[in-house]
Amino acid sequence: MPKKLKVAVAGANGYAGMTAVHLLARHPGVELAQLTSRSFAGKPYSEVFPLLDRDGVFAAEPSAKRVDVIFSCLPHNVGAAQVGGWLDAGARVIDMSADFRLHDASLYPAWYRQPHPNPELLERAVFGLPELHEEAIRYAQLVAVPGCFATASILALAPAASSGLIASDVVVDAKSGVSGAGRSAGIGVHFSEVNESVHAYAVGGHRHLPEIVQELAVNGDGARVTFVPHLVPMTRGILATCYFDLKGSAAELEEAYREFYAGQPFTRVVDTTPATKLAAHSNLCLVNVAVQGKKAVVTSALDNLVKGASGQGVECFNIACGFERTTALEGPVQWP
Repeated sequence: MPKKLKVAVAGANGYAGMTAVHLLARHPGVELAQLTSRSFAGKPYSEVFPLLDRDGVFAAEPSAKRVDVIFSCLPHNVGAAQVGGWLDAGARVIDMSADFRLHDASLYPAWYRQPHPNPELLERAVFGLPELHEEAIRYAQLVAVPGCFATASILALAPAASSGLIASDVVVDAKSGVSGAGRSAGIGVHFSEVNESVHAYAVGGHRHLPEIVQELAVNGDGARVTFVPHLVPMTRGILATCYFDLKGSAAELEEAYREFYAGQPFTRVVDTTPATKLAAHSNLCLVNVAVQGKKAVVTSALDNLVKGASGQGVECFNIACGFERTTALEGPVQWP
């Protein structure tokens, strides 16, 4: 086991930050050296983490020279300007925002409403999806952890795309729990707004769409994807149901998925369509492959705060820092 690494979590008071802290607190190779939050600066950790066995107060900003790794759980466009300085100070950065996920800087104004503040860093960033980029993550100083919808959709479609089994445009119908909207208050996530109701949103194009298109490109061909997310009245979880015309047989499709994910510790091909609760509080992505007539129907389920965010961040951290990939991420399935 490598030595304990000093780790900071920036933005530790949000859902992604809180999840990262809870996972890293049980990691045998981690010393949680700094927890930062602008809104909680100077306040004790117990105000956010009443059960965390650790004394201390939140700092406003991380001190990169005093740590080995920074988990940046800051909002989009907040951490991007700081990451360069953290890297120059010698820290490895696991970024949980969207700031470094897209390779093409010209896409950021369209999807995030401003030019990228640090475009020269995009070529140094590795897209943090271990099932696709494990070797690149191993040597990365800057890892851009993908979005929750993007993770569920890419893992549902990558085996078919890489095997040339997609014969049409792809439609992704995805549903997320309310925690995917973050911890900040907003009328769209009030209990009375979401309880006993389901609705589609961002039908003109969701920010995770360009990540999906980027990662499903095979042989330089861009994937044609229609992606529609829905908000459902549950706390956590994502279910993505993906439809496309199948090139080949159902048996070939099934074989492609089982071969693609053979040996993967967290993405599993299952025999029945997965429920989100089966993946809740775990780093699992559960994928089911089915065919309806000539149409392939692939379903994936994951926890948006774990495999869809901080659990995947810890998975990338383990790969990059020489730990077993599953460290701090395995636990019993919680059902129901």
